[in-house]
Amino acid sequence: MKKEMLKYNVILVKDVGGYTVTAPALPGCISQGETVEEATEHIKEAIELYLEVLAEDGETAPRDTNIISSVIEVATAATPAHA
Repeated sequence: MKKEMLKYNVILVKDVGGYTVTAPALPGCISQGETVEEATEHIKEAIELYLEVLAEDGETAPRDTNIISSVIEVATAATPAHA
């Protein structure tokens, strides 16, 4: 049986002591790691387990089609000088 390859966007957030990583298309799918590489490997394992449980429950894997990633730049008010 050939496995289908799915792609999921993940979000890494630098935390104290490492990174927290989530897969927004899979509610509750979250992991951590001390490095980006470790966090990425851990979320990959978490996603695989998440999808395995869905399959066992007879559900289909959701597609990651609702996320558009973008970086925006915003201006902030200048910090007032201390008198």
